[in-house]
Amino acid sequence: MPRHSRSKKSSSSRKGEAKPAKELDADLRENGSENEGMGMSDIDEEEAALTRLLLGGDAPVKESKELDMDGIENGENGEKDVEKKDALEDLADDDLFFMDSGAGESENAMIPFGGQEEEEEGETPAWEDSDDERLTISLADNPRLRKLRTHETDDVVSGREYTRRLRKQFELLHPIPDWAQQSSRPAKRQRRSSAGSNSSFSTDEEMDLDETDPSTLPLARFLQDANSLIRSAPPAGKKQKLRPEVLDIQRTRDIPGIQHSGITSLSFHPSYPVLLSSGLASTLYMHHIAPTAHPIPNPQLTSVHIRSTPLATSCFHPSGDKIFFAGRRRYFHTWDLPSGTVQKVTRIYGHKDEQRSMERFKLSPCGRYMGLIGSGKKGGGVVNVLNASTTQWLASARIEGQNGVADFAWWHDGQGLTVVGKGGEVGEYSMSSHSFVARWIDDGSIGATVLTLGGSNGPKILGGDRWVVIGSQSGVVNIYDRRSFITSSSTSSSNETIDITERPQPTRRLEQLVTPTSNLAISPDGQILCFSSKWKRDALRLVHLPSCTVYRNWPTSSTPLGTVTSLAFSAEGNMLAVGNEQGRIRLWDIRA
Repeated sequence: MPRHSRSKKSSSSRKGEAKPAKELDADLRENGSENEGMGMSDIDEEEAALTRLLLGGDAPVKESKELDMDGIENGENGEKDVEKKDALEDLADDDLFFMDSGAGESENAMIPFGGQEEEEEGETPAWEDSDDERLTISLADNPRLRKLRTHETDDVVSGREYTRRLRKQFELLHPIPDWAQQSSRPAKRQRRSSAGSNSSFSTDEEMDLDETDPSTLPLARFLQDANSLIRSAPPAGKKQKLRPEVLDIQRTRDIPGIQHSGITSLSFHPSYPVLLSSGLASTLYMHHIAPTAHPIPNPQLTSVHIRSTPLATSCFHPSGDKIFFAGRRRYFHTWDLPSGTVQKVTRIYGHKDEQRSMERFKLSPCGRYMGLIGSGKKGGGVVNVLNASTTQWLASARIEGQNGVADFAWWHDGQGLTVVGKGGEVGEYSMSSHSFVARWIDDGSIGATVLTLGGSNGPKILGGDRWVVIGSQSGVVNIYDRRSFITSSSTSSSNETIDITERPQPTRRLEQLVTPTSNLAISPDGQILCFSSKWKRDALRLVHLPSCTVYRNWPTSSTPLGTVTSLAFSAEGNMLAVGNEQGRIRLWDIRA
């Protein structure tokens, strides 16, 4: 109804006679409903006009209209205006206002924003800038931004799309580290503490691997990223013999980085160019031996940290699919490379009193046995033999003497081992008869420290090893030729014995070291012996074994050896790895 009609009607009603109460109420309700609809329209137009005035717009601002109402209408419709105001307060801001998006689309083709892709990538951002939607960036005009294009005609993108591409480019150059990725770590199982357990040793909860659970990546995962990580081809024909006295040896690229402790153990993979190293920092490292790799030579494949377990010994299984490692603890670990499972072996049933530490062990070349030097000294000392597959106890090689076992070494065929006591007593133990088949004494020994076997064409009854090398506290190293001190042998269905001179004379006595001998290693082809001492800097020598002569041209005074704590030959014998107390691993190529 027009406004002037309402005013005229109100004037006539005041001038006329008084109406009955019912008719007056009806008129007021009718006028109120009309004013209510008109008032809502006026309020909407006012707010829209104010919005355009504040935020901008092309429409002109309309003048506000006032309702010309008398006292009766103001009294009745005032309450309804309050109700309408309360109703508007319940509306959302998006229903009352609109945002001015500015100019239209650019003349160039706009790449749509990949919102769906960003939603699939992970969490939504905590804050967004509304101006990003109005920005337009040209990728073709700026040479530094052309790498963000997906195809040649790709040019203008929105601000949000530009942000997404920058983030994608950054993650491509700097991948997300493992510690920043979310993972569901399984809850640790609580172990019951037994009365017989020793609180000074770690429990299962103390094993802390760098991965998300007590398992690591399988070997196939390690090898898929290394292009040149292939099996070494067998040498064509016979290996050339090395010359005595002068050796062609060249230094190659070192293992990158410095470990947090001295290198206590080194081991080469039997098939792949992979080096395993460990130390007292409780961490295992695997490096791909590739001196020509770019940008980092000899890159690291992986590392595993075991909490509160300073590692003393670590080595590959002869099959190459498993790693054994242990420290001065009542347990040791096995790492199955195909599956990535790490297993903890806590005790040797029935022999825990003699095996309080499993830090010193060696695997047989056949891969069936694992020998551990016992910690007990009662009766001279003992070497416990376990099944390498099931870790069950099989036998004990107990040698007579004082101060326990100094060291031992497995025969080449894995059917026995040679044990030396700290007093110089040597025993040849056979796994077939579970007994010693021969005993003899190291000549002039003043406290034996280490022992190793090597070479070929030795007595078959003793595993086929030709050379026996024993180091001592005085630094003297004795080299024995087994073919010279065996007088006779006899084998029966129940027993086998070998007659050896009680004090055989060594083929050569090496006196180059003046401190206790710490490490001995013979190359797989039996041509080179390497021995060193960790008690003096640069105390390392190489020996040509067939002639038992020390190489005079290496090492020199400028050879960066440091304090040598571990050494190892590669499976082919053409590379020597030396670890020192400073945490460095250096490599040398041996050439014929």
